[in-house]
Amino acid sequence: MGKLVKKIVRSINVDLDKCNGCRACEIACAAYHAKPRYSSFNPNRARIRMVIDAQNDEWVAVRSTNYTKAECDGRRTYTINGKKYSECSFCGMICPSRDLFKEPDSGLPLKCDMCEGEKEPLCVQICSRNALTYEEREVEVEADEQVKPDEMELGLQSLIDKYGMQKLSDAFARMSQKG
Repeated sequence: MGKLVKKIVRSINVDLDKCNGCRACEIACAAYHAKPRYSSFNPNRARIRMVIDAQNDEWVAVRSTNYTKAECDGRRTYTINGKKYSECSFCGMICPSRDLFKEPDSGLPLKCDMCEGEKEPLCVQICSRNALTYEEREVEVEADEQVKPDEMELGLQSLIDKYGMQKLSDAFARMSQKG
C-alpha cells in the first residue's frame, strides 16, 4: 500500500423532493461553458441535465461524470416515495446508449468540471429551490493514484474509440501539414 495523501472531493447533491424541473441549472451551465463565456444558452451543451419523464412525473437533475465506450446492462428501476425511476435517470456516465452529455456538433463528451475557478458551481448558485447543494470533503487516497484525464484527453479518447487510432493520427498529420 502506497503513502496516503489528503484530497478534496467536490460533489453536487440533488434533493429530488425539492426539484421541480425548471432547468435553470442547465441554462446556467450551458452559458458558463459557452465560448466565449455567457455568449449562448444552448442546454444541449450543459454538463448537468434534467432527465424528464413527464408521463411518470420524473424530474431528476443528473451531472455528467465519466466517459465509457460501452453501455451498461443495468435496466433496473428504483421506487422512491412512490415514484419509479429508471437506472438511467441517475446515471451521469457519457455512453453510447444516449446523447446526453455529448457536444451536439461534434459528439464529443461534455464532462462536468464543477465550474472550475468559481467558488461553487453555477447550477448550485442558480437553483432557487435549493434542490442542488455543493459539498467539499477531505478524503485520504493513495499518493500514486492514477491521474484522471482532463477534458482534452477525454475528447481524444472518445475520437479514438469512434474512429480508431490510425484515422486520428492521419487526421493530425494532415492538419499539421496545413499549418
